[in-house]
Amino acid sequence: MCGGRGTRLDTDREKPLLDVGGRPMVDRVHEALTASRVESVHAVTSPATPRTREHCRERGVRVLDAPGDGYVADLSWALDRLALGESPVLTVVADLPLLDAEVVDAVLDTHEGGSLTVCVPVALKRRLGVRVDSTLPDRDLAPTGLNVVAPDSDDEPMTLDDPRLAVNVNRLRDAMVAEALL
Repeated sequence: MCGGRGTRLDTDREKPLLDVGGRPMVDRVHEALTASRVESVHAVTSPATPRTREHCRERGVRVLDAPGDGYVADLSWALDRLALGESPVLTVVADLPLLDAEVVDAVLDTHEGGSLTVCVPVALKRRLGVRVDSTLPDRDLAPTGLNVVAPDSDDEPMTLDDPRLAVNVNRLRDAMVAEALL
């Protein structure tokens, strides 16, 4: 998912193209996915990310250009277009620059069916110095942006105490933390 405006970043760059450690975040996430057991990768862009769309296409990434109605609406739109039937789908946001194949494969190894929301403890995000933008109701867990979506399935949280999943770059300070951890 790489269609967000990135308004909290206070930069003129599209969020997925923000460099972390000298490389655009979307490239880092794409590399993690292609090095993992994931079978195919699609970049879901929006009207807010035309440069990201072209960047991905230039690198041979399959692109779906969603309407730009928000994360959940665009994700639903993309899943409908992929017509995956009963197969679960791994989804990931482009602002996880520390993601790597080992983490992706660990989630796939743990998945036993159904939908998963991969979370980290809020305490981990605070220790790292990154903001907590959302939490699961009545839990000290923050969603990471890495999920497994399965049709007609209840969503279960999966907790990983892993800094590679704790740094979503929503602000420039988050990008600085990510670079320090690289």
